[in-house]
Amino acid sequence: MSRHAIGDIQGCCDELRALLTRIGFSADRDRLWLVGDLVNRGPQSLEVLRFVRALGDNAIVVLGNHDLHLLAVACGCRSARRSDTLDDILRAPDRDALLEWLAGRPLAHFESGDLLVHAGVVPQWTVETTMALAREVEVALRDDPRNLFDHMYGDEPDHWSPDLTGTDRLRFAINVLTRIRVCTSQGRIDLRLKGKPPPPGSAWIPWFNVEGRRTRDTRIVFGHWSALGLVLRDDVIGLDSGCVWGGTLTAMDLDDESAGHAPVSVPCSGHQSPDE
Repeated sequence: MSRHAIGDIQGCCDELRALLTRIGFSADRDRLWLVGDLVNRGPQSLEVLRFVRALGDNAIVVLGNHDLHLLAVACGCRSARRSDTLDDILRAPDRDALLEWLAGRPLAHFESGDLLVHAGVVPQWTVETTMALAREVEVALRDDPRNLFDHMYGDEPDHWSPDLTGTDRLRFAINVLTRIRVCTSQGRIDLRLKGKPPPPGSAWIPWFNVEGRRTRDTRIVFGHWSALGLVLRDDVIGLDSGCVWGGTLTAMDLDDESAGHAPVSVPCSGHQSPDE
């Protein structure tokens, strides 16, 4: 059995199928680790949800910011954006089953020494803290989704404290797990910064480059940052290669330790301008 991690799909189902063919994925033998953002901006979000859901336990999926946006729109807590491509899902006869399945996905997954998240972590979090906070959000999403979505949006608080409670605590956890790109060495986050990483000397550092990060001994698999491109290190694997923006969709075999092991990518057939 192999675990294949795949970057942000965002409604690119044809490319997903082509990539699985390229890597020789077998649904009765292998497992997919999907970094989230299954939907939105691309043309086949409905097809992606149906395809991945049908894989059952052979697909491990963590929620991304676009997945949460879909759930908030479907719940009536958020208005759709002009750039959204979610109408097919919202009008589908199997809408309720698909949304129920999506809402049941975690925000983090830890297995065999690897941590799967959509965006990243702050340096103060251990793996145990990350998983505990993810579970808190998952419980809130299950028990009172409307309340969660009503309070989910916003960029404050902008730094971690174990004393955070209530909606502030949940919002910060969601923002880090699904939106973070950069932070300071003290763990303060700025969610407005997009594009390429800030230049050397900036106080804002890619979250995975902060010295003393408490998850540095764990390999973290993530996506979300298409402008960054692939990140292939012993401690982090970043897989958002910008498929929906005209880039590629990329897979990495997490269990192949052979010399020269490299990711596998397929090109996207469409192109849009990058936007969050």
